[in-house]
Formats: sequence, C-alpha cells, structure tokens
Amino acid sequence: MTRLERFLEILREKELDAALIHRPENVRYLTGGYTGEGFVFLCPDEAVIVTDFRYVEQAGRQAPGLRVVEWTGKKRGEDWARELSDAHGVRKLAVETDFLSHDDYESLRKRLPFVELASLGGIPEELREIKDEGEIACICKAADIASRAFENILERIHPDMTEKQVQILLDYEMLSLGSEANAFDTIAAAGANGSLPHAIPSGYVIQPGDLLTLDFGAKFGGYCSDLTRTVAFGKVSKDLRDVYDLVYDAHMAALAAVKPGAVCGDLDKIARDMIDAHYPGAFGHSLGHGVGLYIHEQPRVSSGSRTVLRPGHVITIEPGVYIPGLGGCRIEDTAILTADGCLDPVTAPKQFIEL
Repeated sequence: MTRLERFLEILREKELDAALIHRPENVRYLTGGYTGEGFVFLCPDEAVIVTDFRYVEQAGRQAPGLRVVEWTGKKRGEDWARELSDAHGVRKLAVETDFLSHDDYESLRKRLPFVELASLGGIPEELREIKDEGEIACICKAADIASRAFENILERIHPDMTEKQVQILLDYEMLSLGSEANAFDTIAAAGANGSLPHAIPSGYVIQPGDLLTLDFGAKFGGYCSDLTRTVAFGKVSKDLRDVYDLVYDAHMAALAAVKPGAVCGDLDKIARDMIDAHYPGAFGHSLGHGVGLYIHEQPRVSSGSRTVLRPGHVITIEPGVYIPGLGGCRIEDTAILTADGCLDPVTAPKQFIEL
C-alpha cells in the first residue's frame, strides 16, 4: 500500500471525505516529491496539486501522478478548494488546523459555507513516524555528510576564531560535501555561551580553555540529520571536564537502551537520573525527538512519554548540562530503530577532543 493509499484509508476510517494539505513536509511526503508552494486536495477519487504559475511545471515533474491546476488572480486557492469539493461531493473536509493561520482558516470557511471543516489531527505526521528503506537511506547519507564535515573542520578551528566563523566554516563544509541545505540553523556556543542550549552564533572570540558546542545537520533527499559535538580548546577546567564526562556517560547509557519495545520516557529517565544526581535541574530539555523531512518530528523522547519504539522510528539522543556562568555541553547522535536494536549513522568522533 502506498503512502497516499494509507492516508486515504485513514480518512475513510475517520469519516472524512477529503483533505487539504498545506504543510510543506506533508505535501512532499504524500505527493512523492513536490516541494513547491500551494496545497494538495486529496480524496478517494483524485489527488490534485493547486499552485501558481511559478510551480506548475515543477509540480508536473516532481509528482507526475497527480493532476496540477493553476490558480490565477481571478481564481485563487480558496476558489479551487470549493470547486474541487463541489465536484466530489465533499461535506466534511479535513484541514491542518495546527498549521493554517487563523485568517487562512477563516477564508476557507467563508468560501466553503456548506462544507464542514474538521481538524486533520496529525494523520500525515503519524504516517511519517515510521520511515521506509528509502527514507532511512537519505537520513544515513545526511548523517554521513554532517559527520565528515565535522571531522574536516577539526584541524581548521582554533582559539581566536569567533563562534560565527566556526558556524560559517561548518555550514560551507556540509554544502561542499553534498548537503542540499542546513537541516536547521547551526548552533555554535563557546565558553559561557555554552549554557544556552539554542545559542545563536555570535562574535564571541573562542579562548583557550573553552568548550565549544556545535549542533548541526545536513539534508539529503529532503531528509535531515541531527548531531551535536562538544570540543575543548586546550586544557579545560576540572569542572568542565567533569561536565563533559557525565554528559558522555549519560548519552552512551541512553543510546545503549534504544531498541524496539523501549519506551521513550524510560530512555529520558536513564540520562536524566544520571545528570540530576550531580547537576539537579541542569538538563532542562527532553532527551530527544524524531527526525525526518522536518528536524523535529514525532515521537518525543521526553519525560512521561509512553510511546513505544518500533522498527523504522528515527530519534535523537541528546543529553546536556547547562550551567550559567560556566558553560555547557551536549552530545547527540541519531538512532534508527531496526528489527533487533538500533543503527547509529553518525560517525563523528565523540570522545573528549582537545584542539
């Protein structure tokens, strides 16, 4: 059964006549490759991409099995939504209420007065949780690109560089190795800035004795990789080395427990208990998240999550410690669930590195 067939089967089970898909990752997933703007109308009888002149040819190339219609100044997207709904007798239309703006939703509601708009309820996101062989191959390639980029810059980064300069160097290296784009904005946080989990690379000049945390990812075939490495510039203080060693141990312990049947909340607890025993409250985010066409997908690997992992799930394992005034450390790999365990496609070294 194809992705589209599985999606339409779920629509029927939920007594939904059709759906409009606007979220770019869901459009790409359900059409088999379309990456332009617009939306997709899906019902049991037809699948239609609705877009403007700029993307008509692109849609035909990327999704040859779907009909493509062009909106113009006189016939906008909402008009096409009504025409297609009328043509297929749609009375209950599912839309992405977690993505559409209030104004867009109201515009649809007014243009389709005799159609009930219902929430799609994350159906495409649920389908996207379990990756097939082609998706996993893309994620592995993206992880390989990012890993090689990290290794390539190790001999080129040094004190007196700014966080921003390191970010630019790493981004350029990933693109040079074949990344389609960054999976997300690269994080480079050195010295005291390391206590900021999502620090924005700045003009801070890296000093001897600093830890530098790099959180980055490449894209291949539309799929993301996600990894974090923390490196030392020269000899660091005992406090910082203790932080690194603890994060490394927590990371390895949680990663070793990843297998089919593992519960996401239990994985989080493994790392969190280890860190809280030494630095209570210093690990404030969840242990990880799903990765795919978007950098943060389901499932959440967080405290209290009862999601049971299955083959095809792709998650991150990324414990960290963040201490204001001192700095921080995070180590992250991506874990791909297999039939009897997990595959880690990240090959970048994660033992303590002094540059």
